Amino acid sequence: MRIRCGYEITYECPQPTPMLLMLNVHASRYQDLETPDVVRTDPGIPVAQYHDGFGNLCSRIVCPPGRTVLSADFMIRDSGEPDPVTPEAAQHAVEDLPDEVIVFLLGSRYCETDRLSDLAWKLFGNVPPGWGRAQAIAEYAHRRITFGYEHARPTKTAFEAHEEGFGVCRDYAHLAITLCRCMNIPARYCTGYLPDIGVPKVGVMDFSAWFEVYLGGQWRILDARHNKPRIGRILMARGRDATDAAITTSFGPNLLAGFKVLGEELR
Repeated sequence: MRIRCGYEITYECPQPTPMLLMLNVHASRYQDLETPDVVRTDPGIPVAQYHDGFGNLCSRIVCPPGRTVLSADFMIRDSGEPDPVTPEAAQHAVEDLPDEVIVFLLGSRYCETDRLSDLAWKLFGNVPPGWGRAQAIAEYAHRRITFGYEHARPTKTAFEAHEEGFGVCRDYAHLAITLCRCMNIPARYCTGYLPDIGVPKVGVMDFSAWFEVYLGGQWRILDARHNKPRIGRILMARGRDATDAAITTSFGPNLLAGFKVLGEELR
């Protein structure tokens, strides 16, 4: 399968404004690119890049005063298979986890394990450990939160999303991640493209957030927002939570003046 992806994001800045971008495909998908995935800017400004500790390709720019348009348009190959379902994937004892996985058991900016631990054990303590427990958590988050862009808030945490019962895809992911960590399942936040392939087209295309759990010796995809295996998921960035995988982070005043995302199967 070939998928066309891209975006056009417009900012208006009153002064020179540094920004950190995570808009490129993740390093784990580089071999699938058919055409270059390049961050383009209008007006043309220098773009410096580096890979962070999570393998994300980060771009550093300084937007000049006025309007700056960020864009990309590229082709990428995908297997065309839905996310794997692995009911046999076992949960590891904490003491047996690899050192680099331990950080994904800890509380983080948007994932307050201390505030949800009692609830998690009450809800899932009797669910057999492993894939079934992780899937039960994803389903709980799916049912607990009602989706709506009007409920988006950049400061909203997993606990707040749980109590309010409304949110966007990142809130579903944060809640499920937090509950998994409370149950000693390492979980990490992911963001990227998720075109409407094999499902009815709903609304306007946007970037999407999902999560991965470490079971059976490898990371496995789950999606609390949609709660079903999907086709054509293209990872851009991942980390402990949305702080580590923010699409853009600005270091000064700015106005988001335009936002378009492209993701479609090419036939």
